[in-house]
Amino acid sequence: MDKEKQEHLESWMRDYSDTLYSWASYKLHDQDLAKDLVQDTFISALQAWDRFEGRSSIKTWLTSILNNKIRDHFRKNKNRMFSLEDMAGERPIDDFFDENGGWKPEHRPKLWGEEEVALLDQTAFREALYACLNGLSDRFKNVMVGKFLEKKESTDLCQELGISATNFWQILHRAKMQLRTCLESTWFKHAE
Repeated sequence: MDKEKQEHLESWMRDYSDTLYSWASYKLHDQDLAKDLVQDTFISALQAWDRFEGRSSIKTWLTSILNNKIRDHFRKNKNRMFSLEDMAGERPIDDFFDENGGWKPEHRPKLWGEEEVALLDQTAFREALYACLNGLSDRFKNVMVGKFLEKKESTDLCQELGISATNFWQILHRAKMQLRTCLESTWFKHAE
């Protein structure tokens, strides 16, 4: 590597590593993968330096490369299209509903009382919520976090995760059911 490229790389790493790592960690919820993709970003930027036209700032350019790497990761790792009946380790949807499509009594969502209205203000509940979210598969967690915590549009999430709209709504439904089950068995059972 020539001296000029080495100086650029050192400067980029010093100036942008933390920002890129924070962004990748936020998007991926996986610190090791975030580190790997940030390293790959610097390598790709170094390889493409001769083609950089300077129409954006270095930070914008590096962030764009990182976003492409994140999208590529999701595209590469999208498993298969999920059906409601074909989720590994989950009960069939029919276990929750009767023949008329109503909730079976034992699986009916529990009503939350007034004290649950401000649950997100309670540190212990937030810890239980995040523990349950982290127990979801990466795909389920990314959909839930993107939709409800990051407030992203469904179409944007579908594109980002490389899934169809139908698949998105199936994953979202299943993730909410798993999250509900987890919270009911960990938080609400102990709160009674």
